[in-house]
Amino acid sequence: MPTFPRNEIMSLTAEQAQHELGESYGPDLRLADLLTPELADLELSYGTAAGDPRLRAAIADRHGVRPDQVVVTIGGMHGIFLLSYLLLQRGGQVVTTNPLFPNTRNVYASLGADVRAIPLTFDDGYRVTADAVRAQLTPDTKLVSLTTPQNPSGVAISPETLQEIVIAMSEVCPDAYLMVDETYRVATYGDDAVAEPAVQLGPKVVSVASLSKCHGAAGLRIGWVVSTDDELVEELSTAKFNTVVSASPVTEALALRVLEQEEQILGVRRSWLAENLLITQDWVRENSDVVEWVRPDAGALCVIRLKPSVDLELFRVAAGDLGVRLADGDWFGDEPRVFRLGFGYPSAAELKVALDALRKAVHAAH
Repeated sequence: MPTFPRNEIMSLTAEQAQHELGESYGPDLRLADLLTPELADLELSYGTAAGDPRLRAAIADRHGVRPDQVVVTIGGMHGIFLLSYLLLQRGGQVVTTNPLFPNTRNVYASLGADVRAIPLTFDDGYRVTADAVRAQLTPDTKLVSLTTPQNPSGVAISPETLQEIVIAMSEVCPDAYLMVDETYRVATYGDDAVAEPAVQLGPKVVSVASLSKCHGAAGLRIGWVVSTDDELVEELSTAKFNTVVSASPVTEALALRVLEQEEQILGVRRSWLAENLLITQDWVRENSDVVEWVRPDAGALCVIRLKPSVDLELFRVAAGDLGVRLADGDWFGDEPRVFRLGFGYPSAAELKVALDALRKAVHAAH
């Protein structure tokens, strides 16, 4: 019977640690930030299968497409599931990366997909190359699944590389789709430029994202799939109806409020992330005898690696005793000495305290 493999990343949904460095997003918005008197008149009926037209229009505007080329989903993972279900039925072939967000990998496993993984390593800076993707493509490939910026590393794939991948797919597997998970695309640092949406690269490119990571609205459970392939959009809308019928009109209305305030929300968060990134960078430099990192391109997360002089098991015990939680690299398929460090969730003052506790844990095991 098809099933979903269990992964310990579920522990992040349990009780929060004293020093929470395992999360991958910024501070949470509050309901009061979004409420308006008009919401009190909202009818609690079913929504539409494809999503509220106003919300689809707002998402479409940010991707340079038509509103009817957007399907609103229950978070980004719902979009990934629907697309995978449609394309990988009965064990279709998918090309993706390792490490990878475990929920995405588990969807492919549950469908019995033939997974061809491109190994990305700490030592190579988690950089995806078009040649590495091309080497895994076959005429049987149905889906190429990439994330930029990546989770857990925060490393981005350049637009030029994505374009080269599209060209390679057109030559080797022209019927396949490239799904680009852009969950962290707009979570840039300070005045850094925001990458253009990948959906602009062609009709076989699908963009997936949500309000969870960049906007601090994970509790709304609102995501989307954007495609200029009208037939695929219709199939996705039908698949959504047959799984959840519709998203909640309440959360769709609140999601629209988030996008109406997006410039202000992201402006505050980009400054927050930029400050916390520098704090994390300074911490790594000050503790370079025991840890190293790959600097992220965007997002509220990065990876650190314990140097060989640190006893891994002693570190785990010390971190637990000090109330420090990181996200284990092996949750994502990475090496055991690698950990995802989420620097975007706590305030700057809280981050400094948490990193000091992490320093004590690492040196206790050194």
